[in-house]
Amino acid sequence: MPVFQSDFLPTIPFRNGHFNTMYRPLFMKDVSTFTRKRITTWDHDFFDLDFSFVGSKTLVLLIHGLEGSSESKYMTSHTNHFNNLGLDTVCFNLRGCSGEDNLLLATYHSGKTEDVDFVVNHLLKEYNYENIVIVGFSLGGNLTLKYLGEKGANASSIIKGGVAVSVPVDIATAEKEMDKLKNKLYMEMFFKTMKNKILEKAHKFPEYKLDKDKLFKATKFKHLEYLYTAPVFGFDSPEDYWEKASSKPYLLKIKKPTLLINAKDDSFLSKECYPYNEAENSEFFFFEETKYGGHVGFMTSFKPKENTWLEHRIERFIKENIQIDFS
Repeated sequence: MPVFQSDFLPTIPFRNGHFNTMYRPLFMKDVSTFTRKRITTWDHDFFDLDFSFVGSKTLVLLIHGLEGSSESKYMTSHTNHFNNLGLDTVCFNLRGCSGEDNLLLATYHSGKTEDVDFVVNHLLKEYNYENIVIVGFSLGGNLTLKYLGEKGANASSIIKGGVAVSVPVDIATAEKEMDKLKNKLYMEMFFKTMKNKILEKAHKFPEYKLDKDKLFKATKFKHLEYLYTAPVFGFDSPEDYWEKASSKPYLLKIKKPTLLINAKDDSFLSKECYPYNEAENSEFFFFEETKYGGHVGFMTSFKPKENTWLEHRIERFIKENIQIDFS
């Protein structure tokens, strides 16, 4: 029954979920120096992979969340932490997220694990690592869990396990949570870039008949899924997308040590996103619920050097449960 009791206890201001969620992107100053390598995909598109090499036999593959990139603060802080431990990292910029629009009408979505599979296979083929660990955040965490569940026992022996943070594993109920007033500011932030990207796609691909009036009036993810995600990616409806993209049905199929960390005060998550039952009935899927932490926050104090609980927690899981020797 791999359910962990969490030791995360931040100072008082950081016990507010919204404060913790916003503190990392607004006030943390982590930066990383990357070596970018562009790879061509099977469907004539490209991925930008941002590597940080320190000469390790172990590679950590980091996958960002919705509208994030390798420049997201949680990506740079984990890059720096793993590099300091002597591990190589690579940040996977999802399609259209590397600072340059991708070449196709289709970009990315919460369940598009064929992209993860392609990148993993590229890393296995082109690099000589003994161990690869996948670490995903939010949407990237959903991709991580779904990918590892889809692969199950057939995952490469080089893939040793994974960690996922702040993941809406049940997309249908999580989206209902996002529709609530408490998340209005976050939705406005997401929609500012998402609507612009969809408009740009409609301009580049005139065959994509976008109802711009509906796009301008959209206030829920479901509206964007109806206008873009479902028709572009071939889903019957937003509901069909939710069902097929959610990682929760795949958790019991995971056959590599994998940890999910979700905070109880994460305003993005529904009660269905805390999969205790799955962890209790799995040998490989571990779950940890923290009382505080917000969404991809897990900040503890105003002192930057003390704000590494999440990085150290992931490090400890890799050492103790995935059992990779960092020396």
